[in-house]
Amino acid sequence: MPRRTKIVATFGPATDGPGVLEAMMDAGLNVVRLNMSHDSHERQRERVRQVREMAKAKGHPLGVLIDLQGPKIRIGRFSEGAVELAEGVSFAIDADCPMDAGDSTRVGTTLPSMVEDVAPGDILLLDDGAIELRVESVTGPRIDCTVLLGGRLSNSKGINKKGGGLSAPALTDKDKADIAFAAEVEADYVAVSFVCNGNDVRLARELLEAAGGTGGIVAKIERAEALRALEDIIDASDAVMVARGDLGVEIGDAELPAVQKRLISLARERNCVVITATQMMQSMIENPIPTRAEVFDVANAVLDGTDAVMLSAETSVGKNPPKVVESMSRICAEAEKERLVQRSGHRIDAVFGRVDEAIAMATMYTANHLGVKAIAALTESGSTVKWMSRISSGIPIYAMTRQVPTRRKVTLFRGVYPVRFDVASTNIHEVNKEVIEELLRHGTVQEGDLVLITKGDRSGVEGQTNIMKIMRVGEHRLLTGD
Repeated sequence: MPRRTKIVATFGPATDGPGVLEAMMDAGLNVVRLNMSHDSHERQRERVRQVREMAKAKGHPLGVLIDLQGPKIRIGRFSEGAVELAEGVSFAIDADCPMDAGDSTRVGTTLPSMVEDVAPGDILLLDDGAIELRVESVTGPRIDCTVLLGGRLSNSKGINKKGGGLSAPALTDKDKADIAFAAEVEADYVAVSFVCNGNDVRLARELLEAAGGTGGIVAKIERAEALRALEDIIDASDAVMVARGDLGVEIGDAELPAVQKRLISLARERNCVVITATQMMQSMIENPIPTRAEVFDVANAVLDGTDAVMLSAETSVGKNPPKVVESMSRICAEAEKERLVQRSGHRIDAVFGRVDEAIAMATMYTANHLGVKAIAALTESGSTVKWMSRISSGIPIYAMTRQVPTRRKVTLFRGVYPVRFDVASTNIHEVNKEVIEELLRHGTVQEGDLVLITKGDRSGVEGQTNIMKIMRVGEHRLLTGD
């Protein structure tokens, strides 16, 4: 049984070496993430070119996800290097401090307007929570604080407010330029950082489409404010990412597990793809095997129903990116054997608004109760297989399409596998035969297996799926007629 959970891996210096990309593909890579916080457009464009060429050569589609930097709020730099902040001392975030003139008493910030978002008693978290400051007073551009949790503070570290509330726009000028770049390289997904509400997602989609892009929009859930607008964000997005780094800083690490489970469940319920990210295999940046805690973390995300798990520094700067992908793939495959992820009551009492959605749900209900070995969905846009993939099942779903963008898009859908397929006949029986023969060529079915086929009366037209056909391999050769 092929692995159902998809693997997203971040590319960087460690993946640029000869043979690394191919080895990562062989290990189970599905989607390449390019972090626009690092490297130039030229460097990232070259990575996209290499990914596309290798995927074509191996006949193995790979998705490309462009991850926008977003309005990361940071302190400035220190004039004489890092400073040590002791518990109980005074320290200020001062917008009047030049960005390269920080010292042990104050430092500048990239968001001068943050003075409007804080009040005495608020807690500011620096360097992903390694440093804690309590706001004592706000005077003009200066926020005077007391150090609650001290330590070494170096240049350009991030700032969060406990509980959220720092009002920076979701899309910066750099992000807008990077969206245009994403359209240029035909990215399959664009991830928007620090989303607060659905309008942030809708704006990103408008900008991408205006630039000629057709990729999906991924909303990264990493602000406390986003948790108060989850349904709006999910409904506006093609996918959401549980970005546990900044989110954990803002809401507290103890709350993260419950929030992750809620996010995955709500996304699937509302027919949205979901990615679980941040430090999933962090120890493998240096080490050849994951910790037991990391194994459990990945497995639990799979059991919760995530579509994809994501690697960041583990592959972008780690010692052995292919080994990390291989280890993650193995953990996912083992977790998927648990019976609880192979049955679902998803939307069993729902009323469907579209015929193709009803066909998708009927297909999965039938497949889960009839001993079907494979589902073959003839699709133009990938919508039908996305709906199917919301249903927990151990049955592989093959997205059979001539559309290259669709084959790349479905690389992120749990349990869906892209297959290049162009309908060569207008005869419905001949089409059914061709579908079964293609599955046989891929070695995914054998004589006597039951297969479900979905398609539309009008071939090549998006949103027209209206037929579900049950067939037995072998008997397909007996089909005749017009």
